[in-house]
Amino acid sequence: MDRLHGQVRAGAIATVGLAVTAMAGAIGSPGALAAPAAGGPRFTAISGSLPPTTDAITGAYRSSLMPIEVSLAPRNPAGLTRMLRALYTRHSGTYQHWLARGQFDARFAPTAVTRAAVARYLSGQGLTVQRSSSPFLVRATGSSRRVSAAFRTTLSTYRSRGGAIYFANSAPVLMPAALATEVLGVIGLSDTVREHSQVRRFTGAIQQTAKAGPTASCEQPYPTRQQFFDFFNGVISGIPFGFGGGPGCSGLTPAQDNSIYGAPPASQRTRGRGFSIAVFELSAYLRSDIRTWARMFYGPRFTPPLADVSVDGGPLRPACPSGDSCPPNINGYDGDVEVNADIEMQLALSPDVRRLLVYNAPNDFTGQTELDEYTAIASADTAASVSSSWGVCENDAGAAFARAENTVFEQMAAQGQSMFAADGDTGAFGCLRSDGTAGVDVLDPASQPWVTSVGGTSLESANPGASRRPAYPAGVETVWNNHGLCNASPDEGGFPGFFWCTTTGAGGGGSSRFWGRPFYQRGPGVTSRFSTFGNGTTRCSLARIGTQCREDPDISANADEFTPYAEYCTATVSLPFAQCGFSASQSPPGWFGIGGTSLSSPLWSAIIADRDSFQGFRSGNVNPLLYLLDNIAPRFYFHDITGAGQTTRSNGLFPVTRGYDEATGIGTPKMARLITVTF
Repeated sequence: MDRLHGQVRAGAIATVGLAVTAMAGAIGSPGALAAPAAGGPRFTAISGSLPPTTDAITGAYRSSLMPIEVSLAPRNPAGLTRMLRALYTRHSGTYQHWLARGQFDARFAPTAVTRAAVARYLSGQGLTVQRSSSPFLVRATGSSRRVSAAFRTTLSTYRSRGGAIYFANSAPVLMPAALATEVLGVIGLSDTVREHSQVRRFTGAIQQTAKAGPTASCEQPYPTRQQFFDFFNGVISGIPFGFGGGPGCSGLTPAQDNSIYGAPPASQRTRGRGFSIAVFELSAYLRSDIRTWARMFYGPRFTPPLADVSVDGGPLRPACPSGDSCPPNINGYDGDVEVNADIEMQLALSPDVRRLLVYNAPNDFTGQTELDEYTAIASADTAASVSSSWGVCENDAGAAFARAENTVFEQMAAQGQSMFAADGDTGAFGCLRSDGTAGVDVLDPASQPWVTSVGGTSLESANPGASRRPAYPAGVETVWNNHGLCNASPDEGGFPGFFWCTTTGAGGGGSSRFWGRPFYQRGPGVTSRFSTFGNGTTRCSLARIGTQCREDPDISANADEFTPYAEYCTATVSLPFAQCGFSASQSPPGWFGIGGTSLSSPLWSAIIADRDSFQGFRSGNVNPLLYLLDNIAPRFYFHDITGAGQTTRSNGLFPVTRGYDEATGIGTPKMARLITVTF
């Protein structure tokens, strides 16, 4: 939605909308909104509870039943912050002394007295309190009239400039002052938290028949700028495609993935043995597809160690919170391309893991089912390394949802779980896929301080063909942004630059509108002319004014759909809303190339699973380690994407530079060194 975005850097595009002075002041000064109720308790605004927007209000929002969740702050938040810092600080007395399952709640969950007080208040306002997935959440349902009254707010319907209709609160959320200090926010007051996958497949590819010869191949050169223009202007019907050693030149094979990024010699110890990994999903998939993919590369005796975990009924039998919406068209098999890509990418690097857990919840519009799924992953504490290729731009996620997520990710970090997330496929303009708006924004959860944000690069002309052991293409790998077409220009080959951001894609990156820079994010390039600083509203609004904002991505890997990975995914008409039906016409059937930061995120999660296996213990959140290594010997552990000698040099706004940048982060992996280094 067209909420206020962060300031646009480098004069690339105009700021979207104008701030409403009174609204901005209200967010910046919550104490000024405190209002006593006659004969009752004093009410106080919840910080950041009014989403800035320039969209037009079209009327009041009314619903006979809507679910909400009050997100509660951890008990002893200062102690939690100190503990996390010590867990990730070398030579501290508790370095990597991870909490056992259940200990996080025992130490930091809100007290029973606090939960009961919030529940009593909600019940007293006519809402029906229900069981929630977490001690940090108090769930309740009621009519929109009762919800509005309970939080002394107004619920309105909006129309975005693109025509989308949504609802959100148009006044701050207030709660009794005695409770407000324990509350992070209220989830469910907006229906804009609809997560999208970050996967890319080019539909205009013309597959080539393998050439005759002793090393039969069908590879094609990287598409030219003119080919893109001709295809999308209808001059040609498709672009010849053939990349990597997958069946039909469909993309990179596991052997090629490992070789390009320098994996250590293959052994069970370097392929995830002894540890479980997980993917966060919002779609059903076919296990038979994964077996077919795995047996192509690992032989007929290999059995993928899959374990399915449904949350809230999963996407096939959604059990949404009462009043929430989990429409069939965004559930079922609607994201099968994504799920298969995630699983197959993890197996490409970590085939010997104990279990690959596929967590699956229904997709909704308030974020409550997604929050339940992350909570389930943290509560089970089974997976050592987790990847999510689903996200929503911070602008649409809202502060309440982001803060509730952060508590879960803090728990995962405290338990030694590594969490990775795709940083988006539309360049610096993260909301283009979420809601169609073109402001500068990043994705949630990738921007979270306890999540490793994974951006995208391209191998461009470095087509390995059928080679099983291709070398790293030094000087070729660049930021993913096909010929730099994704940008704010009004005309790129007859189309605006934003068209290319959504059509051919580009790696995400930028600064957070919510989070300040974490303690570990330091090093060459982290502070630059593109850095932003907290202003209380649209720039790291949850940090103190003047604080430098969290920047992402942290790291990157190949994500270009024109230098793709080989995926196998099929579907029949009996599978509701399946997306893989097209693959029956591929040659061979079922195989095609896939890209997006949806692939670079599980790739990195698998690298860390391999590291865990080699080291014999969990690495935990790897951001402190990555930035430490970047400060010690960056060229030894990472491929720095600098743009030197290349024509593609930005993700649409942020340029690649020496050291850290907001297009590719620290860089791409040198796997063997990252897996075997001891810290």
